[in-house]
Amino acid sequence: MATERTYHHGDLRRTVLTAALDVIATEGPAALSLRDLARRAGVSHAAPAHHFKDRAGLLTAIATEGYDLLDAALGEAEDLRGLGVHYVQFAVAHPAHFQIMFRPELLCPDAPELLAARERTRSRLRTAVEGYGDDPAIGFMAAWSLAHGFATLLLSRNLDGPLDGRDPEETFRALAGEMFRPTGDPAKG
Repeated sequence: MATERTYHHGDLRRTVLTAALDVIATEGPAALSLRDLARRAGVSHAAPAHHFKDRAGLLTAIATEGYDLLDAALGEAEDLRGLGVHYVQFAVAHPAHFQIMFRPELLCPDAPELLAARERTRSRLRTAVEGYGDDPAIGFMAAWSLAHGFATLLLSRNLDGPLDGRDPEETFRALAGEMFRPTGDPAKG
């Protein structure tokens, strides 16, 4: 019977994740209900529990997937500015993931797959800021804050006026250039 269900519904886990991402993107995480997602997938209300213990388990899976997607996006960057641009691009391309990843109160905080995915992503950023500034921890927080803040303001449309038609990626690249110069750079103010 499990074989028939898998065959009939395809990948139920992916179906539920996709439906959840749609709900989060359009209505926000508060509107998310496993019962509603089961209805959308055309399965019993208990079926999603086979893949996600509960709502927090589902949101943790979304956050983990988000960190994996973000890590892959950051891996394409050639320098620190590019890293920030890829961070912003990720947020724009995956707004539902982005919303959930940074809401620890919604997640299973000790889930090993979440902790591992989060650490891989943070490690990539920490490595990228080496050589910028005197304190790598401060550089890490500054770079992350700049990219995350810009992405958040962009997604919430708070930069529509200030951008005034400018390309968000090029604007971010210019901001990062103003803030981050390698240690020993004569142009560093």
